[in-house]
Amino acid sequence: MARPRHPLLSRERIVAAALELADAEGLEAVSTRRLATELGVSGPSLYNHVATKEELLDAVVDAVMGEVDLSMFASPCTDWRAALEGWARSYRAALAGHPNVVPVLARGPGRRPNALRLADAVFGGLVEAGWPRREATSVGALMRWFITGSALGSFAAGFPADSALYDGDYPHLAPQAHLLAERRQRIDTTAFETGLEALLDGLALRFASF
Repeated sequence: MARPRHPLLSRERIVAAALELADAEGLEAVSTRRLATELGVSGPSLYNHVATKEELLDAVVDAVMGEVDLSMFASPCTDWRAALEGWARSYRAALAGHPNVVPVLARGPGRRPNALRLADAVFGGLVEAGWPRREATSVGALMRWFITGSALGSFAAGFPADSALYDGDYPHLAPQAHLLAERRQRIDTTAFETGLEALLDGLALRFASF
C-alpha cells in the first residue's frame, strides 16, 4: 500500500500546527481554512478531530499550559516556597515562548484540562504544605496574576531608543532610558525575579502568622 502524501491527521498534529501559526502570526490567524492549507488537507477533514474553531483555540491555549512543570507539587509537598518558585519560573518560561496566547490564558482555566490540572496541583501542594484552604486559593490567584501580568508585555521595550526624547522634560529618565529597549531581556528578567522574591518573602511572613 502506498504511503499517504501527508502524515495522517490527528488532534495532536492539528493543535501543534495551530500553535505554530499562533506563535508566528497571532491567534486571529488561526482558522480551519488556513490550517487545512498548512497541513495539506481539506478543511472538512479537520472537523473529525476538532468540532469548532473555539474548541481548537482552547486546545491551542491548553497546549501551552501543558508545558508548565508541576513536578515540584508532587506529594508530599513540604517546601511550598521552593515549589512556588520553581513553578513560577517554569510558568513564565512557557508564556514567554508563546506570548500571543497570554491574553487568553489570563482569563482563567475554563474547561481546559491542562489549566485545571495546573490549578489543582498548585492548590493541593499549598494545602499539603500547611496553607489553609482559603489562603491557598488566594496565593494561587496572586501568583497567577503576577506571572501572567509579567508576560503580557515588556516594561523595557516600551521606551523609545531616541535619547533626545528624554532631554529636558524627563531629567531622571534622560541618562539611560533610551537604552532600556535593547536591554529588555535582562531588565525584564531581573524585574520578574525581584518581584518573585518579594512576593515569596511576604508570603513567608503571612505563613508564619498562622
